[in-house]
Amino acid sequence: MLARLLPRTSLAVALAAPALLGVTSLALPGAAFAAPCTGPGAPSTTQTRCLTAVQIPGNPLRSYDISWVDPYRGEYYLADRSNSGVDVIDTRTLTFKRTIGGFVGVVLNSSHTAVNNNLSGPDGVTSHGRWLYAGDGDSTLKVIDLNAPNSSAIKEIIKTGGTTRVDEMALTTDGELLVAANNAEDPPFITLMRANGDRSYSAVNIITKIVIANSIVPANFGLSIEQPTWDPKTKRFYASVPTIANNPAGCNYDASTGPITCSGGLMIVDPMNPSAVVGAYDPNTNTGVVPLNACGPNGITVGPHDNLLQGCTPANLPSGTTTLVINAATKNYANIGGITGSDEVWYNKGDDRYYTGSNRQAGGAVLGVIDGTSVLIETIPQSSGSHSVAADSLRNLIFVPQSAPTSVVGSGGDTTPVGAGICGSTNGCIGVYVHQVRRDRDHDDHDGWDRH
Repeated sequence: MLARLLPRTSLAVALAAPALLGVTSLALPGAAFAAPCTGPGAPSTTQTRCLTAVQIPGNPLRSYDISWVDPYRGEYYLADRSNSGVDVIDTRTLTFKRTIGGFVGVVLNSSHTAVNNNLSGPDGVTSHGRWLYAGDGDSTLKVIDLNAPNSSAIKEIIKTGGTTRVDEMALTTDGELLVAANNAEDPPFITLMRANGDRSYSAVNIITKIVIANSIVPANFGLSIEQPTWDPKTKRFYASVPTIANNPAGCNYDASTGPITCSGGLMIVDPMNPSAVVGAYDPNTNTGVVPLNACGPNGITVGPHDNLLQGCTPANLPSGTTTLVINAATKNYANIGGITGSDEVWYNKGDDRYYTGSNRQAGGAVLGVIDGTSVLIETIPQSSGSHSVAADSLRNLIFVPQSAPTSVVGSGGDTTPVGAGICGSTNGCIGVYVHQVRRDRDHDDHDGWDRH
């Protein structure tokens, strides 16, 4: 834990001088450097403070997707399409370690004017112990041994049977079961697989492909299944479904005929009794699709008291301007005002807070901070492409990728000066935030400060 390595005076110095823990002196060709953590993305009035920026060698960050943290390995992972690999950052020293390559990278649209997210990769990432799982734009899952060198890190390539990317995914607590969403297929599907757990060898294999009933997610309308998560209390996988039919009755789910007016749903899968087709919610089995209220969700995460926070976004439901928290057991819910437009969302048990990558928030992209009682604490400006967030629960460090400016990368880049101020460069970076937590001296063996 950083707090055990740094006495209070050293921690104060680190917070006051974030460059001490960063790698802002790393030489990158064509990158312009200044002090990181300046401008609107580093306000002095927030509880969540900009600490430093970690630079990523290679191509500027134009396109990236999901991120993940293993606090016990002390590593952060980013699906970096711009550099065709998964970036690994040491969360203890806040330094770049390596990029594990072997992925499709950026694929442009037919006119070569923008990134085609449906075919680019890597996309979703998650890990358990030495095993990292990453989806690619060619509908494959790459199984990576983090204990191996780059040249032999990819141990298996699993074909999911689609033609577009394997996107977001989730593991059971023991790492034995994995679900991965092919969100861009039509109809979309998730794949349930046996994963590697704590084994020293890789033996991933597919159990079954799962779709949602056509009456709920009709085919040929470009509908989707987004981020899944695992809840160890109910022993179910939960996944965000951006749009479902007849929610409410008579709503429009066809984007070609006008604005979407149908809210999304919460997909629930029992991995011990999986069904190839998921239908309407059945309370007897706690499986099926639960209709949501005023929410078209992308991200999802499990918080305290079995609550699930879903990253609602107007990109899925134009009238949806809140974030939803729904209880996994009772299905009671509450809408949180003042924050919306989230892609990846993350619950950090170290400080009992949710963090949202809200790149479609009205007024500009923000890092949303919500406490464990579902109260919005603050929003902090980010680069216009910042939709990914992950936190290290042992150190209370929050990692938010920042896009390089449009002047450097063109379409898909940051259209504001916020990212460059956070990064101290025009290459994009990983902005690192810290939330200082006061711990009870009776429960700590150090000076009372902790990042848990």
